Amino acid sequence: MNEYRLVLTTVPDEELGRRLARTLVGERLAACVNVGPAVTSFYWWDKKLVEDGERLLFIKTKAAILDRLEARLKELHPYQVPEFISLPIASGSQEYLGWLEAETQD
Repeated sequence: MNEYRLVLTTVPDEELGRRLARTLVGERLAACVNVGPAVTSFYWWDKKLVEDGERLLFIKTKAAILDRLEARLKELHPYQVPEFISLPIASGSQEYLGWLEAETQD
């Protein structure tokens, strides 16, 4: 089952989240992208503690195209260091994983 991944990233606003989702799904780098609700992120940047409003994206893809997805996300993302966390999908319904397989391209 380790051939599928859930990728997490954050974006500054919903509009960008929707644009990234359309692009990644349209290019078959992801089978599905959920643009989550607003979150508040706290992190260090340039030696300052920052508090920002962001949107969390949940990206479903295949491990085989993870490098291409990361490269494309970095091209499109406004952050200097965009979040890119890949979690293995340990299990899922045969139907859903079959659909994920069919909707992404190596």
